[in-house]
Amino acid sequence: MAGVSPFDTLLDYEQRSLAHVAGLPEQIDAPGLWRGIAFRLGQRRLAASITEVTEILSFPVLTSVPGSKFWLMGVANVRGNLVSVIDVRGFIEGERSTHNEKSRVLVIRQHGSLVGLLVDEILGQRAFVDANLREGEMEADERYRRYIERFYETSGTGYGIFSMAALTRTPEFTQAAI
Repeated sequence: MAGVSPFDTLLDYEQRSLAHVAGLPEQIDAPGLWRGIAFRLGQRRLAASITEVTEILSFPVLTSVPGSKFWLMGVANVRGNLVSVIDVRGFIEGERSTHNEKSRVLVIRQHGSLVGLLVDEILGQRAFVDANLREGEMEADERYRRYIERFYETSGTGYGIFSMAALTRTPEFTQAAI
């Protein structure tokens, strides 16, 4: 590397870095491409639209809400904003779920306020193409059917596309008082 100026070295680094740049916006938002946050509820692998999830949190400190259903786990103070934390599996399946070090809270907006949804694990960001859509497949458990819009398969793993909007529109979801 003798005889190479620091400027030439930096120029080389820049050129190599630009060669590895992520896709251009038109490639990222390409027709037939769907992007989401993949997560696990029990054994189900699901994904929610990246536009529906505001933030992902580790399990926060909660203040319980007296007189509420068990699936309303409590309220968290997240940077000065109150976030109601919901046990999604508890709400859908009717049994309290447990949380551990892999559990996370997906924060979404519901009618102007923030709601946190407890999930068992975050599996990362996923991109699905229309070619991987599994036509005609339905969720076997009818308790989940109203929330899962469609299925994709990628790398041999199936994902149900979970609609946060469908969840928050469910009348029971807004009725957390006993």
